[in-house]
Amino acid sequence: MLVSDEYINLVKLCVGIDTLEQLENYRADQSDLAGVNGVDDLTTHVTRMWPKRADQLLRGGSLYWVIKGVILARQRILRFDERIGGDGIRRCAIIMEPRVIRTQAAARRPFQGWRYLQIADSPPDLAARRDFEDELPADLSRALAEIGLR
Repeated sequence: MLVSDEYINLVKLCVGIDTLEQLENYRADQSDLAGVNGVDDLTTHVTRMWPKRADQLLRGGSLYWVIKGVILARQRILRFDERIGGDGIRRCAIIMEPRVIRTQAAARRPFQGWRYLQIADSPPDLAARRDFEDELPADLSRALAEIGLR
């Protein structure tokens, strides 16, 4: 099997988060803990499964967040750490840069866990000047993404 030198991305539902601002605030709160009790300023998401294509993800891949049915942001993946839960089960901690990068909206149907996301299918980042625009309501953003306008 030929493995590409090209990187890939992950896409995951952002459970418990209703808006992009909530995600940004959550990640900022995690960064505020930097240096407290040995916590670094990187952000973490723990999942049950370890990506089989971890080497490709670590070549520059990001985790793209789906909020209310729409990909709206990403965070660059830096590494994967092993975590053992209180139940003794081995899990994968996805370690990411703390910065949340806004992307063009892209509609996504619900799914469980995470999925690989090819570069060609990954929504582009918003231009820097658009990072500070107010977020559209989730329903409007989803509708625009479904018809390819956002």
